[in-house]
Amino acid sequence: MAASLRALPGATALLVATLAHAGAAAPAVVIRTSDLDRFYSVYDAAHGTPTAEALQRGYLDPGSPGLQQYLAARIHSATRLQQAIDTAPEAYADARHCAAALAETSARLPAVFARLVDLYPAARIAPVTFVIGRNDTGGNTTPDGVIIGVETLCRAKWMGADVATRFVHIVAHEMTHVQQPGAAVDTPGATLLFQALLEGEAELVAELTSGDTINPQLRDWTHGRECAIERAFLKDAPGTDLSHWMYNGVGTPDKPGDLGYWVGYRIAKAYYAQARDKKQALETLLHVDNDSAARILEDSGWQPQAGC
Repeated sequence: MAASLRALPGATALLVATLAHAGAAAPAVVIRTSDLDRFYSVYDAAHGTPTAEALQRGYLDPGSPGLQQYLAARIHSATRLQQAIDTAPEAYADARHCAAALAETSARLPAVFARLVDLYPAARIAPVTFVIGRNDTGGNTTPDGVIIGVETLCRAKWMGADVATRFVHIVAHEMTHVQQPGAAVDTPGATLLFQALLEGEAELVAELTSGDTINPQLRDWTHGRECAIERAFLKDAPGTDLSHWMYNGVGTPDKPGDLGYWVGYRIAKAYYAQARDKKQALETLLHVDNDSAARILEDSGWQPQAGC
């Protein structure tokens, strides 16, 4: 069971839990929240308008290993963080209230990771660090582990109304990326099919371990439109242009973004469903690369839904 985590302000700096795992040595679950304490200490001292110097000295410099990785990958500088706070002050005020859900989140994550280890015994349960960033990234993986941008995820209400559940689903999704060698490197000439499978597999494993994907709104929106979407995807799948399918934001009610996540999930789910050896199927899926993606598609038996 997870240790208790007090709601912010004053959240615990580090939470360590263990997973009961089939008699084997139980892997540790490391959940870091101390960066949130430091951020809001600086934020409160400046009445919500901290300077770049104060953010550097009080938040970034003493930050956890996860924050240091996130700084290099996403935040980039104290000045850019200050500019983000000045641009969207409400996001940083709201994030404090969402951070109160970390107590429940942290209590639920060990069971999610236990299910992951059961499905995929080779799983590496990396540290999970909750941070404040530039309001542009909800989840990310770095060499240190899974990093969650609380201020971004707080406003991602399309992922569901319950904040703790939202956090749990995205951590499950990102922890899947930790298991994917293909997610850790930039692949020259990466095809749409390969990228969609990387994300679709993370959606599938999030569903299997936490109960749902991070994009439930796509499931609702695509109902009745499956045929046209999937035929269009299959036409583009061998190409390298991701712009119509991946990493293109939330989109609009008439045309949501990231539909490639949904198609990739359906292909991965079809592959997993037809496999007799589920552990081997997951091993194959998680080790997808640019060369094996087409074979996984073929072996899955997936075809665009009929009707258009």
